[in-house]
Amino acid sequence: MSKTTEKMNWFQSLRERYARPRSLHNIGVLGMNRRNVSYISRYNPRRLFPLVDDKLQTKELALDAGVKVPALLGVIREQHAVKNLAAILEQCHGGFCIKPAHGSGGKGILVITRQSEEGYRRSNGQYATIGDLERHVSNILAGLFSLGGRTDAAIIEALIHFDDCFNGFSYEGVPDTRVIVFRGFPVMAMMRLSTSVSNGKANLHQGAVGVGLDIGNGRALRAVQFDKPILLHPDTGLNMMSLKVPHWEEVLNLAVSCYEMSGLGYLGTDIVLDKYEGPMLLELNARPGLTIQIANGKGLLPRLQQIEKLGHKKRMSIADRVAYAREHFSDNH
Repeated sequence: MSKTTEKMNWFQSLRERYARPRSLHNIGVLGMNRRNVSYISRYNPRRLFPLVDDKLQTKELALDAGVKVPALLGVIREQHAVKNLAAILEQCHGGFCIKPAHGSGGKGILVITRQSEEGYRRSNGQYATIGDLERHVSNILAGLFSLGGRTDAAIIEALIHFDDCFNGFSYEGVPDTRVIVFRGFPVMAMMRLSTSVSNGKANLHQGAVGVGLDIGNGRALRAVQFDKPILLHPDTGLNMMSLKVPHWEEVLNLAVSCYEMSGLGYLGTDIVLDKYEGPMLLELNARPGLTIQIANGKGLLPRLQQIEKLGHKKRMSIADRVAYAREHFSDNH
């Protein structure tokens, strides 16, 4: 989806609740132009963008910093190396994921839940052959899923086993939590839950459900699909308002640690909760979208401005910044 389309959908949704543009300003809605100029351009040095635009560089950066990420099983960078895919997968006894290093919006991500004599079982229940997987990797290398169609690399990483507490909240795919971090403070969060319409992808533009989360305790505040409020998951019928993310403080600590790791002042952190490993970083985004405001039913701007007013009067630890956000930005505050 283009930036223009995203912006049109954004304002169309908000017009249903607020009659005039000034009303949007009054509730602190952060628009795209202001986000780009006042926050992304100001706080994110362009030289650091490759660290997050390239998922392989992000993973290597996280591993060096001791940030927990899904295990890296292998990387294929050139067409002649596609023949090595079978050997890489032989070392993986469970499921795995193949993704483009420069992909966006969930494009090109292939999830295999298990291997058997029937072949490689995909998250949708269909089976693929090694030939199917090799063709997929070749398409990744050719840039079919990458930003701008540039040549790419294929990353093979261990499958995430999402926590049982999310059973019924997501259809087939792995749910993830997006936390916006500004100058080292977690300012807003939501969970993205896949649906049949989104083909098991946690992508809101493709029809996944976005659930706004209370930054204080990780409980659901509001749920939307295609920017429209909903109460029940469209596939499972589960009440979205019963959702609560466990290990919430650990999730926020992990998100905030990405500020030090990346050097980016305004970023989106995507975190998954593995039933065996706990919270793990999936990827970073130097240009996080604005639909998180729709999921939460409130604007980002007041929180960003509050953090800016703090300045650098004193240095705060990760724990201090998390505690500050949980106290001042909780829905119960």
